[in-house]
Amino acid sequence: MKTLFASILLLSPSFLAAQTCYSTVPETTSTARFTLNNDGTVSDSVTGLMWQTCSYGQSYDADTTSCTNSAIKTSWQEALRASVNDRTANHDDWQVPNNKELASILEHSCVTPSINEVIFKGNKSENYWTSTSGVIDPGFAWVYTFDRGLNSLHAKTSNVYLRLVRYED
Repeated sequence: MKTLFASILLLSPSFLAAQTCYSTVPETTSTARFTLNNDGTVSDSVTGLMWQTCSYGQSYDADTTSCTNSAIKTSWQEALRASVNDRTANHDDWQVPNNKELASILEHSCVTPSINEVIFKGNKSENYWTSTSGVIDPGFAWVYTFDRGLNSLHAKTSNVYLRLVRYED
């Protein structure tokens, strides 16, 4: 009976609740620091970086200000290739963010996901690639989980989500 109850609870829409933010923790990515460019990109006035609004594989819909299609998980090598081939907003210099760049958009006052959902759409409360390789074992790269905002090393052959970045012009 306990197993049945737990299964129902886990599958119920109320359990799959929206993001939780805590007012006792200072915001780290206030909406005011970002400019929504309405072309699928977001500019960060603090870091000078331009981010894709949606996770890789999704398309930004300016009319609904939402992401369409499904986010795609890739290996680390596929993520690097995807960044070279991406032409979002007619830019050709997209890259996989390094560890510090991806950490700069973590919202520490929120969980599930730990990102500013007003600015960044199509978020998954799962791991996202960085371009930063592991020091001891270069077969691993750093990822951040946007469930709780923690980082860890994952094998580069793992399939992980991606959000691309570039330096603002």
